[in-house]
Amino acid sequence: MSSDRGQSAERNGAEDQRAISPAGRRAFGCVTWVYMGILAFLLANFLISLPFRYVGNEDIFGYVPARLAFLGLILILPGMVLGAVLGHRTYRAEKRRAVRVGAGIGALIGWTGFFALAWFAAAFGFDERDLAFRVVIFPGFGDSYAFYLFPQLAILAMVIVMFSLYSRRANFELRRRTALAGTALVMLAGFLVISTSFDPLGVAGALISTVSAAFGGYVSGMGYARAGGDDRIPPGATIRRREPRPK
Repeated sequence: MSSDRGQSAERNGAEDQRAISPAGRRAFGCVTWVYMGILAFLLANFLISLPFRYVGNEDIFGYVPARLAFLGLILILPGMVLGAVLGHRTYRAEKRRAVRVGAGIGALIGWTGFFALAWFAAAFGFDERDLAFRVVIFPGFGDSYAFYLFPQLAILAMVIVMFSLYSRRANFELRRRTALAGTALVMLAGFLVISTSFDPLGVAGALISTVSAAFGGYVSGMGYARAGGDDRIPPGATIRRREPRPK
């Protein structure tokens, strides 16, 4: 009997060693919620664009869902990697703060991603060979100064926002300030594109992309607040632990 108990304890100890660490579970959870956020982004952009098929400018429904679906496809792989790294490096956060930050980051991605697609379309002539880009927006963008300034501003803003998300030494106030600085650069980059040739069709697409991505970021923020379980609650946090289920 004692030998059986000893063997059982050894097996349980081996299973505990092979089990995924709390940080690893949180990383997997964040990846799952990145997927959920991208699905929410695609759903929101379709539902917002759908009324334009029957009321208003039908071209909006003709190009926005397809173009943003292309953007969502591009975001899957880097979103998976960045979500895993962020989940592994961080602890759970309060839900209210997590969803607000998630919505803000999502809005930045939607705004920047939409204009980045316009930049690639102008740089590589996507409008001539891809149906998703058959509707040309901001026709003067490719021959303007903004065409050369946009990638520099967008990359700089991305670096600043990444620092605010991944830096372990920065406190919340520094993170907030750097995120606001990145937001200002992203907004400036987008308005530079709009200023080249004001296009209501393009502006509508940018707004739909921003709102849809903010909703997707909100959904991902809900997962960021929950992923990892009680083992990833930071010391001193006010997050309530899950009560054990009654047997």
